[in-house]
Amino acid sequence: MPAPTFPANAHRYDPYRTFKFQVVIDGKTVAGLSKMGALKKTTEVVNWRAAGDPSYQRAMPGGTKFENVALEHGLSHDPIFEEWANSVNNVADGDAGMSLLNYRRSVTINVLNLQGIPAISYQLRRAWVTEFQALPEFDANNMNTVGIQSITLAYEGFTRDVAVAEPAET
Repeated sequence: MPAPTFPANAHRYDPYRTFKFQVVIDGKTVAGLSKMGALKKTTEVVNWRAAGDPSYQRAMPGGTKFENVALEHGLSHDPIFEEWANSVNNVADGDAGMSLLNYRRSVTINVLNLQGIPAISYQLRRAWVTEFQALPEFDANNMNTVGIQSITLAYEGFTRDVAVAEPAET
């Protein structure tokens, strides 16, 4: 029995690769993005047993939590990570106040095919920065590393954008 094929590209047998992706924060593509953690959700199991039932437990879904996701990009003059982190908690303003208006943002993750066309897209709902690394560890003895800046995001769920269809490949 032959392996199932992809709906839009019947000749395709290989899944998408993980090195071609882009992250868009409030409509702006993050430049120099090098790595992103996995999107993951976990639903708790609630075990219960009713009186008079057989001697085993039943399981039903409980609350769902979404694992924080880390984004890394090459150290540059692009202030997108720093500005967002400062909108959550800015010690430069004196009292580490935050803007309730601007600290949550919309984030889109696009998986690109080998031609650079979005093939799969997810939106993170109500994301905000929980951790910001402004500068990496420096080592004067290692000339072959790139400086990496990173943020960790908490969010309230993700949804797949079904309007992004599998692109036809040639």
